[in-house]
Amino acid sequence: MDPVVPQSEFAGDGVTLVADRWDPPTPGDGSGADRKGLVLLLHGGGQTRHSWRNTGRSLAADGWSAIALDARGHGDSQWAPDGDYGIDALVADLTSVIEELGEKPVLVGASMGGMTSLIGQGENPDLARGLVLVDIAPKVETSGTAEIMAFMRTGLEGFASLDEAAAAIAAYTPNRVRKPNPQGLRKNLRLRDGRWYWHWDPEFLRVGDEPTRQSDSIVRYERARDAAAAITVPTMLVRGKQSNVVSEEGAKELLELIPTAKLIDVTGAGHMVAGDDNDVFSGGLKEFLDEDVVAARR
Repeated sequence: MDPVVPQSEFAGDGVTLVADRWDPPTPGDGSGADRKGLVLLLHGGGQTRHSWRNTGRSLAADGWSAIALDARGHGDSQWAPDGDYGIDALVADLTSVIEELGEKPVLVGASMGGMTSLIGQGENPDLARGLVLVDIAPKVETSGTAEIMAFMRTGLEGFASLDEAAAAIAAYTPNRVRKPNPQGLRKNLRLRDGRWYWHWDPEFLRVGDEPTRQSDSIVRYERARDAAAAITVPTMLVRGKQSNVVSEEGAKELLELIPTAKLIDVTGAGHMVAGDDNDVFSGGLKEFLDEDVVAARR
């Protein structure tokens, strides 16, 4: 049985956030003594909490509680009334959720969720007890991020069918085996006026003019570098070997900024590494949690 408690709600910074939670089997005495801790799973831009379903199950089976959170404007979480999807808003949401949990989690963040975790932990050392960055680092390849944004924009007009949406995903993620039944996409799409739309706020894609984007990119890079240099908790970078977002140079820089960090290069995986090779990702995550995070508390 899948031990998931769906549709939990948390108060973000002015928005309501929705999450799924997996807990390990309760010990016979009901004390929860065998529970290793809490892992908070943060998805990438344009994704939802459902991308962590297999990871959540695996973590619960290994004795961890896991919470997969829909970011503001994504999935079933509330859209930002002011259209603010900047890093400060995302970090404020993360901080609010952790305060409500009353427990330091291990942060596992992919892409946007990873950058949120990196900035949040680097600027608030008491936020979490461990950090896993899934194909994200201070230095990102602009060609790769531009490809992500282009893919997201292709869905702004909606799709005529789930099959059409599945074909778009297959073209964007050639490393991943395409599922024969596209019905699972219903979790990430909504039917409106006969067309299927990604379930995130289009305002998320709002950008300024080119000079503004370049300036913001430089500021974000410097801020992320400073945050990384301040990280002291156990940290791991999981990079897709074929990633077009985090290069070998970007991974090397992160390891220089966080000398104690570990690196896993997943062969055959791209930017969507957790989905491209979930067995390798989950295995590496389990080893890191048990050998680094749990050991650090002893």
